[in-house]
Amino acid sequence: MLSVVPTPIGNRQDITLRAIEVLRGADLVAAEDTRHSGMLLQHLGIKKPFVSLHQHNEAARTDELVEKLASGTRVALITDAGMPGISDPGHRLVRACVVRGIPLTVLPGPSAVVTALVGSGFPSDRFFFGGFLPVKSGRRSAEIALAAGRPETSVYFESPHRIVRTLEVLATCCPARPVCVARELTKTFEEFQRGSPAEVLAHFQCHPPKGEITLVIAADRNAE
Repeated sequence: MLSVVPTPIGNRQDITLRAIEVLRGADLVAAEDTRHSGMLLQHLGIKKPFVSLHQHNEAARTDELVEKLASGTRVALITDAGMPGISDPGHRLVRACVVRGIPLTVLPGPSAVVTALVGSGFPSDRFFFGGFLPVKSGRRSAEIALAAGRPETSVYFESPHRIVRTLEVLATCCPARPVCVARELTKTFEEFQRGSPAEVLAHFQCHPPKGEITLVIAADRNAE
């Protein structure tokens, strides 16, 4: 059995009782960063053997884990934060289990996408999640233009080193569109900055951002 277990995006108290139970019952934990995950399990008082599963070894490691699962090993899949498979490793292993007919279950839990979406105050009945915005400026600008024309709220992950430039692009292409930058969600210095792109840009020009950032762009209701 494969259990996909979401882990806290910041505040360790957000781990669910079921997640703790599954981790305690696992024979093996597949983790994106075994050192990072080791600290979480140590905090929970759980000792389990680890195997790494990250973007650089996911293809090869998936075959190994599938064979272990097929032989009856109970594997818990976790990443550094949030839901495995959502802009994190995990999709290959889940897909391989589906193809092989290996039982799997996915636990509900913390997600920066939904947390930022709800906290933005923008309509959340429909939304688009685009993962990390492209690094190259041309592709990033093209993606932002697509978001500006969507009838759904758009959610992206962005680097603190690029968020100022991204807000500059937003201020140019859709200056009246409300945006929200959610930073360090669930952590001590959690912050939601809401307003026009220029207003949010001015804040971060004066207060250089740090930590994990989720960008929310309000829908173009005229596109409906």
